Amino acid sequence: MLNEDSNENAETSNMQFAKLTSRSIDSGKHSKLNRSRKNLRRDVGRAISDFNMIEDGDLVMVCLSGGKDSYAMLDILLNLQRHAPIDFRIHAVNLDQKQPDFPEQLLPNYLTSLGVDYTIIEKDTYSIVIDKIEEGKTYCGLCSRLRRGILYNHAQSIGATKIALGHHRDDIVETLFLNMFYGGKLKAMPPKLLSDDKRNVVIRPLAYCKEKELARYAQLSDFPIIPCNLCGTQDNMQRQAIKAMLQQWDKSHPGRVESIFRSIANVSLSQLADTSNFPFTELRADIAVTEKLNIVEII
Repeated sequence: MLNEDSNENAETSNMQFAKLTSRSIDSGKHSKLNRSRKNLRRDVGRAISDFNMIEDGDLVMVCLSGGKDSYAMLDILLNLQRHAPIDFRIHAVNLDQKQPDFPEQLLPNYLTSLGVDYTIIEKDTYSIVIDKIEEGKTYCGLCSRLRRGILYNHAQSIGATKIALGHHRDDIVETLFLNMFYGGKLKAMPPKLLSDDKRNVVIRPLAYCKEKELARYAQLSDFPIIPCNLCGTQDNMQRQAIKAMLQQWDKSHPGRVESIFRSIANVSLSQLADTSNFPFTELRADIAVTEKLNIVEII
């Protein structure tokens, strides 16, 4: 009898301990989630303000790929929409490129659960990329051009005033080095861009956000991540090499990547060598100033 009572008491204690432990874990996760959301909201809000990304009455087309960054962008923008002093609308868009094993119902189910307006565009760009690109070459260039054209046209069809893309701070710095190392150009991804055809304004609300913070937020939020099976297996991509280099720098010299990003917003054209953007050929010494200084020295 005593043994049975002891066993029952032990089981009860174990159940109570399990409940308390589970509650403690949930509370800790919720606290981390709120802290991460607060950090991202601050960075997104600052970027929107600095570049006047979203204005009153805007219809923002949020491009959702199914990756951690675009999920976080949509989540933060929806959160800001509820508290912003301006009125703007959000329309989520996903481009189903007909990649093998793409979970077609995952995003519709997720977006429906949020109650957000959305469109799923179905275009078989996968077959085009596979057909046009030689084996061993990277697909990203052609894939991104096709995707960009489809999304830009759709933005026009729904009357979107802004197109929001999920590129973050690390993406921007990686692009800077890609253009330097492989293109011989000093350019990156601007937080706000007028498309070449002047029809669309592209914004990158995550421009100030660190990839590590976005990854943490996505994990805590349990977003239903969809991997890119088309290019995700291409480990030889130049961007992967740049990413590895920057990660090593950040590990050995904390703050270096952040400093590089700040330099993009602190450009001194007179200290570079681009004759098309600074009038080097017209530089002349000011004779009047020189003569004045000479007179002062004589006196």
